[in-house]
Amino acid sequence: MTQRYKMTVAYDGTHYAGWQVQPGERTIQSELERAAHQISGEIVRIHCSGRTDSGVHARAQVTHFDLDAPLETRRLARGLNALLDSDIRVTSLTGAAPDFDARRSATGKQYRYFLWDGAVLPPHVRLYRTHVLKRLELEAMQDAAGRLMGRNDFSAFAANPNREVPSTTRTLSQLQVSRKGHEVTIVAESEGFLYKMVRSLAGFLIRVGEGEVSPEAAGAILDSRERTARVPTAPPQGLFLWKVFY
Repeated sequence: MTQRYKMTVAYDGTHYAGWQVQPGERTIQSELERAAHQISGEIVRIHCSGRTDSGVHARAQVTHFDLDAPLETRRLARGLNALLDSDIRVTSLTGAAPDFDARRSATGKQYRYFLWDGAVLPPHVRLYRTHVLKRLELEAMQDAAGRLMGRNDFSAFAANPNREVPSTTRTLSQLQVSRKGHEVTIVAESEGFLYKMVRSLAGFLIRVGEGEVSPEAAGAILDSRERTARVPTAPPQGLFLWKVFY
């Protein structure tokens, strides 16, 4: 009898071309499916809560997959971690109901974007923080973030995914900006995000923090529903998929 599994994965996306399988590219999905095939002997398709782009990291990406010949979960998790490179780790693996779907069953996601605004970026965080040379104005960023929260059409804060999107309206239930020393953290939470939406929000907030755009521009940008230079896409290395809610 086929068994469905729920698996949580953490990964450093630096050396991968994103989550999704791509011909000739090394991806998170292809590495996980390769390892699962080696253990089970089956062709395994692993589905995630949401794809991440090249260079983006995950603290808790949730996935599901099926095996026709079930394996004990502890053995399966141990085996996968033994076969995977150390920049991908299975942190949790349990049996799941047949109708559990990592993407469709999710009720929300939290992303965190990390910045460093000191003159020198410490080498040990260079792959996980976006370096901003100018000291960011935290209060201005917080003001702008507050103006973006709620249910809005976020067309101006999304990139073209080259596919039809049923709706560009989302509820941004949390968008917080905090500081600890030179580290600035942006926390974004919603029932779902558009393509590159979090990096676009971060890019806009960086421009506000640098004094290039006023916090008050947030409303006008939302209303315009058009992507402009005021909303750049922030680099991928600062972004982490932090948590998925069910």
